[in-house]
Amino acid sequence: MVGVVPIEEAKKRAEDQNLDLVLIANNPENPVCKIMDYGKFLFEKSKKEKEAKKNQKVTEIKEIGMKLTTEDHDLNVKVKNACRFLKDGDRVKVLIKYRGREMAYQSQGYAVMEKFAQACGELGQIDKAPKVEGRNMVMYLAPKKD
Repeated sequence: MVGVVPIEEAKKRAEDQNLDLVLIANNPENPVCKIMDYGKFLFEKSKKEKEAKKNQKVTEIKEIGMKLTTEDHDLNVKVKNACRFLKDGDRVKVLIKYRGREMAYQSQGYAVMEKFAQACGELGQIDKAPKVEGRNMVMYLAPKKD
């Protein structure tokens, strides 16, 4: 039944049917109520939320740390790990730690980051470009969208 019904009559109708009168829209000029089983409504709502939560993938950020002087073989091992993380659908945070006077060679750090990003190019793309934060250079890689 649709229409304007006084609140006392709506309460009486809900009580006669052993149901609850639930406020849907709290508009001061025109409040909207519905007669329903509120416990069943809450149960169905929580069931839908659980189902939605089950289907979603939680992405993690995996961190790979290097130094400016990391050798090629070690770099390849780190690239292999990063590719595995990207394949699993996780984001990768690539971190170069500068020590001492290495801060003067930031351009080499950008070159290492570029080399790393190209090596992971099949599975990932640069999400956030390399950026110097204090004594670290940080870059984020994200899995490629299919």
